Amino acid sequence: MITIRKLVPSDRAAWEDLFRGYIDFYERVEPAEMYEQAWREFLADTRMHALGATLDGRLIGIVHFLPHASTSIPDADVCYLQDLFTAPEARGMGVGRALIAAVTDWAKAHDCARVYWHTHESNATARRLYDKVAENRGFIQYRIDLPR
Repeated sequence: MITIRKLVPSDRAAWEDLFRGYIDFYERVEPAEMYEQAWREFLADTRMHALGATLDGRLIGIVHFLPHASTSIPDADVCYLQDLFTAPEARGMGVGRALIAAVTDWAKAHDCARVYWHTHESNATARRLYDKVAENRGFIQYRIDLPR
């Protein structure tokens, strides 16, 4: 049975393996400090949040999310589901659906008005799930990366 729970310190190595899988999927390269900083934020569980999916005690999926203010809903936050990744061997078992449901439950409990996320248009596998659990409102993301 798949269990969804907060990440704990002993999840560190398995979480990083899954997060690196996510980063690799999107053909990105991130410095080691990014993983360390993200892990600290997730353990603090104040600005950014993370949940893990386990099966037989093994971490098989992760989700990262954060609430933020919205100009269109001034009296409530919205929740951005930033990263979602399931171990390849666990795909098709309902892990992604369970993680999205857990974020939705968290957002409801924290009075958020909506949960939203982005995915790449070529991510057909994920989009099949997303089309079942959420509405594609047709938005296209544009971005400007700033030097740091």
